[in-house]
Amino acid sequence: MLGAEPWSELMREQIEEKLSMIAVNIYGLSEVIGPGVACETADRAGLVVMEDHFYPEIVHPETGEVLDEGEVGVLVLTSLTKQAFPILRYWTGDLCSMTREPSPCGRTHARISSIVGRSDDMIVIRGVNVYPSQVEHALLGVDLAAPHFRLVVTREGTLDNLTVEVEPVEGGGSVDDIGASLSGSVADALRSSLGIGVAVRVAEPGTLPRSEGGKLSRVDDRRKL
Repeated sequence: MLGAEPWSELMREQIEEKLSMIAVNIYGLSEVIGPGVACETADRAGLVVMEDHFYPEIVHPETGEVLDEGEVGVLVLTSLTKQAFPILRYWTGDLCSMTREPSPCGRTHARISSIVGRSDDMIVIRGVNVYPSQVEHALLGVDLAAPHFRLVVTREGTLDNLTVEVEPVEGGGSVDDIGASLSGSVADALRSSLGIGVAVRVAEPGTLPRSEGGKLSRVDDRRKL
């Protein structure tokens, strides 16, 4: 059972292949209860919400309107049994969808999808919504690209620009030797995934931020709005 940070299906496949195990996703927030708000079962068809303890809603990130099943929005939680620190419609900031169809394993609690991003991490570049999870997914399909990255947003005149900073894997070669080819491969993968062209900068291994006990922000917004 793995949690704390979102991870892509490609990362799940790599974990399962290299460790010969079934990897399932668990979801929780320190403000709500910690781990245990929702968890996948072995069939991995969404995370089953512990509805005997929490009432989930999916709302529009701008209007707060409750959305229909299957629509992606912000997960909002209300505690039903929590004492001393109850929460009422707590805005998690996490983006996902929800269904109330019974799970393949027979459970009838609501299920949420994997977290696709955060409402405060979503950036809009030339009319296209970009989430860090999309970038991670693309990077995992590029040989010699490490799963560490940063999204740098700048503005020139009235146009927003996105630069994706990446690292080569340890032992994959020096930045001088493979930087140009790696940059091109990453740019092609991102263009296919995001639908827009972005700049790519290859950094030295170990120089981009890592998660060290807290939530890691992948977005460095340098616009002066």
